[in-house]
Amino acid sequence: MAESNFVDYVKIKCRSGKGGKGSMHLRHVKYNPNGGPDGGDGGRGGNIYLRGNHNYWTLLHLKFQRHIFAEHGGNGGRDKCHGTDGKDIYIDVPCGTVVYDAETGKYVCDVMHDGQVVMLLKGGRGGLGNYQFRTATNQAPRYAQPGEPMQEMTVIMELKLLADVGLVGFPNAGKSTLLSALSSARPKIANYPFTTLEPSLGIVAYRDNQSFVMADIPGIIEGASEGKGLGLRFLRHIERNSLLLFMVPGDTDDIKREYEILLNELSNFNPEMLDKHRVLAVTKCDLLDDELIEMLRETLPDDLPVVFISSVTGFGIDELKDVLWRELNSESNKLQSITAEDTLVHRDKDMSRFAAEMMAEGEDDIEFIDEEDIEDIEELEDFEYEED
Repeated sequence: MAESNFVDYVKIKCRSGKGGKGSMHLRHVKYNPNGGPDGGDGGRGGNIYLRGNHNYWTLLHLKFQRHIFAEHGGNGGRDKCHGTDGKDIYIDVPCGTVVYDAETGKYVCDVMHDGQVVMLLKGGRGGLGNYQFRTATNQAPRYAQPGEPMQEMTVIMELKLLADVGLVGFPNAGKSTLLSALSSARPKIANYPFTTLEPSLGIVAYRDNQSFVMADIPGIIEGASEGKGLGLRFLRHIERNSLLLFMVPGDTDDIKREYEILLNELSNFNPEMLDKHRVLAVTKCDLLDDELIEMLRETLPDDLPVVFISSVTGFGIDELKDVLWRELNSESNKLQSITAEDTLVHRDKDMSRFAAEMMAEGEDDIEFIDEEDIEDIEELEDFEYEED
C-alpha cells in the first residue's frame, strides 16, 4: 500500500544560533603605540521563524527534517570589526498549524494566515567588545562580553485544516460523495467502510460567484474519542470549522440516535465544538418517498436545520447549499478560534492518545544527536575577562 502524502504531524528539534563573543583587543602599532581598545562586538545568532504559506496543504515537506539549526553569530575582531550575524531560518508551514513543546505539551504558537510570521526561537545577542567599555577613568578595559547562548526546543507541529464547513458522519454516510457532487474534489468513493483515510478539502460554488470551503474527514464510529476506528487523529481538523454538517443515511434504523452518538464523540473530544452551528443532512434519500420523508422529519431534533438530500440524483442539494450559506453568514455564527487556554482543556488527553497511536503505527521516539558539541558556558557575574 502506497504511503499517504497527507502529513499532519511532525516532530522537529529546533535550535537558534548563539551570539558571537566580543573581542578584547588593544591597538598597538608603531605609528600609534597607545591606540587604546578597539575590540569589536560579536554578531547575533540566527533566529528561527514560522511563516504561513497558502501553497502548502500538509506538513509533508518537513516529515524527514528532524533538525533545524540556525547559524551562530561570528566573533568580534580587532579594529572594531563587528562579527557577522547568523542567518535567520524561516520554516514555511500551511495555514492552521499549531505548535507545542514536545517535552511539556505546552502550547507555543499558532500560524493562521498566509504570510504570517511568528518567531519560534530567538538567537543570542552578540557580546560587546572592549571598545564599548572605555571610559575616562578606564581607558584600556581588558575585558569583553561573551555572546548569549542559543535556545533549543523540540517542537510538535500539528495541522488543523481551516474550512467553513466540516462534514461529520459514520463511515459510508455519503460524505465523500457529497463533497464530489458539490466541488471539484475527487475523494475516494467505494462501497466499504473507511474509504476516506485522510482529510479532503473542496471549494463549493454558490450564487453570485460566491463560495465556501468544505472539509471531509474519515468516518467516526462510536468510541472514536476512546481510540476506536481511526480514533481522534483527524477530529482536530474540524475544530476550526465555522459550521458542522452532520450526515446520517436515510436508511438508518434510528437517525436521531446516530446523530446523538456523533455529537457525543465530538463532546468527549472537545466540549468547545458543541458551541458551533450545526446542520443535519439525511443522505441517500433517493431510496425514500415523500411520505416516508415527512414521517422521518417528525422524529428528528427541532433545534437544528434538517435537509433531506441525495448526492447521486441531486435531490435537495440546492436547498442544502442555501441552508449552509445562511448559517455561515448568520450574525450569531462566529468562527470558533481555539486559543491557548481553550486547547489546554483537552491538550494532555489529545497529545497522549495521539502519541500512543503513533507508537502503535511504528513511529518510534526520535533520539536527537547534536551535530557539534555544545561548549560549556561558565557562570559569570558580570563579564568574561579575556585577552588576545
